[in-house]
Amino acid sequence: MKRLTVSLFVFVVALAFGGASAQERLDPSAPDGLRAPGTASQTMSADPIANLPKQAGREVLNYPEQPPVIPHTIRDYQVDKRSNRCLSCHSREDAVDAGAPMVSITHFMDRHKQVLAAVSPDRYFCTQCHVPQTDAKPLVENQFRPIDEVLREAIREREGGEP
Repeated sequence: MKRLTVSLFVFVVALAFGGASAQERLDPSAPDGLRAPGTASQTMSADPIANLPKQAGREVLNYPEQPPVIPHTIRDYQVDKRSNRCLSCHSREDAVDAGAPMVSITHFMDRHKQVLAAVSPDRYFCTQCHVPQTDAKPLVENQFRPIDEVLREAIREREGGEP
């Protein structure tokens, strides 16, 4: 039984490495398949950062509970366990004076829906959900349609109209 186990292990290891030499398996010039033109050993330039949109303002949400996008730059904003620059404008105390929307009441609830006096630690790091609005092209094509469009189509189909 012991010999069979060792033989099976040797067979699996030989099969996994497929007879290629160590140099062929670790060739740094081979593409790693995770990014377009480079390899794991090459340092590539980052794509340019997308521009902020020409029109600032609140975007229409595409589905219920969608986190709103941030309509302004947040470059150099400090958000860490000691400080949250976002709350200097969006907190309950400062939102009116800053002319900014106050953070949602849901941000003052813990995971058990208990209301807290301050922003919940679960919601403190804003960029976990909210991202700056940009004019970036989509990375992949998609067939996404806003919920209002889907609902209008469903109503038309139910009433016997064309989609």
